[in-house]
Amino acid sequence: MLLRLACLAATNTFALLRLLPISGRDKDIEILAVRHQLLALQRQVGKPTFTDTE
Repeated sequence: MLLRLACLAATNTFALLRLLPISGRDKDIEILAVRHQLLALQRQVGKPTFTDTE
């Protein structure tokens, strides 16, 4: 558990360091790209269908 926490902290630290030199415009472009990827995945998966268990 402690090793996983240390790995997660290191990963987040590197992600933060990677984002520091990026300009605001580049961050906005990256956010738009990620939002587009999420929308595309949601269209592929579709909405779940609920069935009556009774």
